[in-house]
Amino acid sequence: MSATPLDILHSVFGYREFRSLQQTIVDRVVEGNNAFVLMQTGGGKSLCFQIPALCRAGVAIVVSPLISLMKDQVDALVLNGVRAACYNSSLTAEQSRQVLARLHQQELDLLYVAPERLMSSAFIERLQTLPIALFAIDEAHCVSQWGHDFRPEYAQLGNLRHIFPDTPLVALTATADPQTRQDIMQRLLLSSEDLFISGFDRPNIRYTVVDKQKPAVQLLQFLNDHVDEAGIVYALSRKRVEEISTRLQQQGYAAAAYHAGLPDKTRQQVQEQFLRDEVQIVVATVAFGMGIDKPNVRFIVHYDLPKNIESYYQETGRAGRDGLPAEALLLFGYGDIAIARGLIEKGSNAEHKRIELHKLNAMISYAEPLTCRRRALLGYFGEQLKEDCGNCDICLNPPQRYDATQDAQKVLSCVYRVGQRFGAGHVIDVLRGSQNQRILELGHDRLSTFAIGEDKGQEFWGGLIRQLVHLGYLRQDVANYSVLKLTEESRRVLTAKETLHLARPRLKAAQKKVAKKRALDLDYDTDLFEVLRELRKELATEGGVPPFVIFSDVSLAEMAFHLPINETEMLAINGVGKHKMAKYGPRFIQTIQQYCQHAVAEA
Repeated sequence: MSATPLDILHSVFGYREFRSLQQTIVDRVVEGNNAFVLMQTGGGKSLCFQIPALCRAGVAIVVSPLISLMKDQVDALVLNGVRAACYNSSLTAEQSRQVLARLHQQELDLLYVAPERLMSSAFIERLQTLPIALFAIDEAHCVSQWGHDFRPEYAQLGNLRHIFPDTPLVALTATADPQTRQDIMQRLLLSSEDLFISGFDRPNIRYTVVDKQKPAVQLLQFLNDHVDEAGIVYALSRKRVEEISTRLQQQGYAAAAYHAGLPDKTRQQVQEQFLRDEVQIVVATVAFGMGIDKPNVRFIVHYDLPKNIESYYQETGRAGRDGLPAEALLLFGYGDIAIARGLIEKGSNAEHKRIELHKLNAMISYAEPLTCRRRALLGYFGEQLKEDCGNCDICLNPPQRYDATQDAQKVLSCVYRVGQRFGAGHVIDVLRGSQNQRILELGHDRLSTFAIGEDKGQEFWGGLIRQLVHLGYLRQDVANYSVLKLTEESRRVLTAKETLHLARPRLKAAQKKVAKKRALDLDYDTDLFEVLRELRKELATEGGVPPFVIFSDVSLAEMAFHLPINETEMLAINGVGKHKMAKYGPRFIQTIQQYCQHAVAEA
């Protein structure tokens, strides 16, 4: 092994240092071990298998669910001087032969394939004749029936462990709750030693939920603060997508519609235009997004309620992948709940319906404005924040609080008295003294907690239970019909060792104007930044690639601050590796020099 992982990070990818758990994971895979990586969008998951692929002998086989995602990653790798290719249905017969020839001549470092193609007997036989560096399974939540985007073809990937027992396997995802996690590990034969969780928090994203009143007007008001910025607006139906995109176009926005009902050619064109900054806003159903590797998306709007938190987290995570400030707006209307529930109920698989309804309920409880959005969001994935985030609508405009200790004790005691074997609805019925048949049959009308909360309504208790779940005092066992269970933290409340001050439910979260944060902590020259953006766009058009593949906005901002005017200084910019330096560096250095000379002359 001639180059170390750190050498490759510097020279190929142009980054100064590893982030979070990256180096630990990379070292583990380089040594030939498996890894299951849960890392937030924009956290650098790809490097966890791309760098080991360049360190280990043989070709790395990367499983990816979408052709567009493969293309973006391959384009970016090739621009960094990496020998990468994809093998999928978008290739002509001649292109496919060329890729396979490169594969057999061992001229590839990484090959991206779809799961169904990889698991075909002919392709497996082909791979058995070659040295394989590793297998990487991207979007690994597709493996699990509990995942929000389960794909049957992904479920076969566990067979790789039997066919290639000595080849390391890396599974990667940004979205997996504890149940999904366990299912993935079982299906891919991974152990707890293989699990690496870097955290789900995306602190650069501001989460906001507002009551859905006049959504068309609310959307336009929001967009007024995001002129000339790239964003995605998600809507539930194709018809609504068309209506919104037409309205935005009439208002002068460079917007386009994207949904499964459009011809493949049209969808591909919209995606290409968005990636190349020719379209600023894409209005889409959930059919759009998984393959989007665009780092400078500045906002995500959910015009309708998502079906589950995993989808919401993944879709909002498409904003701010470059680490710069971004916003996520959700328009929350109770009418959307009925529509979403109706769509789920149409399913024929009873087990899947149960899972999806639980996930919808969790999404509803997140949207109701009671606790810090980030704490609620991360709590769903089993990650607890010690304090409120300070970058969501609840933190920026806090709801009224009250001493909820006694009410919380009533809830926790009731959960305990019913044996931690029932869901929120039953617990609320006991608290409120319901005389329904099930309570009478179970004898729960004789419990000490029966009717101790009859002075308050169902919505009050439901909101309180959701807050207790978000804050980690209760947990819902999704694998067991969403029954409520006590946690270790609940003991302190039950024994009066902790006082709880929680939010009173409110109908609407008032909007509060907050000064927008600067893109970076650097006080860079914004005029030069725009000049460099224009140069990047020009080079991208010449090369037929998206602008962000050349350099990210973060790299341009650093250039506009540090003003590099030679190769050494340019290589010190994050995201500038040796290959990109040779290909693009001179043009950027020349532009910076000319800008500085002009500025001096003007002064």
